[in-house]
Amino acid sequence: MTPRVIVADLHTHSTASDGEYAPSELVRAARDLGLQALALTDHDTIVGLDEALGTGQRIGLRVIPGVEVSIRFRRPLFVGTLHLLLYFAGDLLRDPDFRQAAQDVLGQGRGEALVRARVAAINAEFGPQGRQPALSRPLTAEEISAYAVNVTRRHFAQALHEKHGLEKREQVAAIIGNDSPAYVPSGIDLDMLPPFLARFPVVRILAHPAAGSFPGSSHYKEVLPPLEIVEELLPEFQSLGLDGLEVHYPGHTAAHRQLLLRWRERMGLPLVTGGSDCHDRAERPLGVEGVTQRELDRLLDQLQEGSCWSVC
Repeated sequence: MTPRVIVADLHTHSTASDGEYAPSELVRAARDLGLQALALTDHDTIVGLDEALGTGQRIGLRVIPGVEVSIRFRRPLFVGTLHLLLYFAGDLLRDPDFRQAAQDVLGQGRGEALVRARVAAINAEFGPQGRQPALSRPLTAEEISAYAVNVTRRHFAQALHEKHGLEKREQVAAIIGNDSPAYVPSGIDLDMLPPFLARFPVVRILAHPAAGSFPGSSHYKEVLPPLEIVEELLPEFQSLGLDGLEVHYPGHTAAHRQLLLRWRERMGLPLVTGGSDCHDRAERPLGVEGVTQRELDRLLDQLQEGSCWSVC
């Protein structure tokens, strides 16, 4: 079998959300790896895209604008967050209405209110006076917010390790995992998305659908639900007008990828995407997954159609 040749990484994160690379550093790293293209898909924010696009233009690497939207579920079936990758043409960033809508709608998935709600829940359960004392002093919102403007679970884990001395990953997971009694899911409700999606031409990809079923431990697995739950929720994502599935992902086994390709065929979706979910240089490195030339070209064709729809 001819090996897949990866030409683009379509799932990455920068310091604009919870990544280690600044947007410009990420683009240069992709160029140094020999990639043709990179998509920057920070969590619930587009603030790093101008820097990434500018660097890409200067060094000759194609940057595809994107965002990874967190969608929260609070149901008997599943309490937690699933992700939708949105890709769009660079022209859309010149639309002030799009920028404002991205901030007003997608940005509600995180922010100060969510940080404070999570901190309060953690202290009530695991603080010195909590039901299951695990911290020697209360966690503070300021400790978390010091790591980033756009806080994610990763920053809570860092604070619990670096500021509160929790050395074991299992200790941290017990406090911030989906099954923790203190868990407050990030993201926006699913019904907030259709008005946004109806206004702007974006490509919609369900992110890492099978990562929650990865056997054993994995940084890519995190606290995502198993495939069976994702499949039950799939019709709701289809109602958003899915264009494809993220199949090529470090947390997907070969069997998962074959299953997802069958899902994609059954649903009649045109696109298959993939990416590294890069967050750092060591544990989630850049370029370990991505798409072939053919898969990249199909995405670019769809983005071009959307760009024409918005300006032609």
